[in-house]
Amino acid sequence: MNLITTIFIITTLLSAILATISFWLPQMTPDHEKLSPYECGFDPLGTARLPFSLRFFLVAILFLLFDLEIALLLPLPWGDQLLSPLLTFLWATAVLALLTLGLIYEWLQGGLEWAE
Repeated sequence: MNLITTIFIITTLLSAILATISFWLPQMTPDHEKLSPYECGFDPLGTARLPFSLRFFLVAILFLLFDLEIALLLPLPWGDQLLSPLLTFLWATAVLALLTLGLIYEWLQGGLEWAE
């Protein structure tokens, strides 16, 4: 039997078994104590279920994207040892141009504006 077929059968069976087990398990009913936030023994001052601004997530995702793109530039000092340093320079210029275009796009779309 082919390796891919074997892996597909195993993952399908495992998924079916886990779905069946989760169906048979009893439903958990949360009570008031489980839903209340724990604040080091103190009574909670307010609810823990406050609305959260979507801007935080947007800024976090933008940070991760730009951080990963900058991480692509880290091996550049070793790229100078290649046969063609011009290729390394062109690659670095392309990555920096991509970073700049992404920043300009986010700026124009208003993704960097904190207050509306």
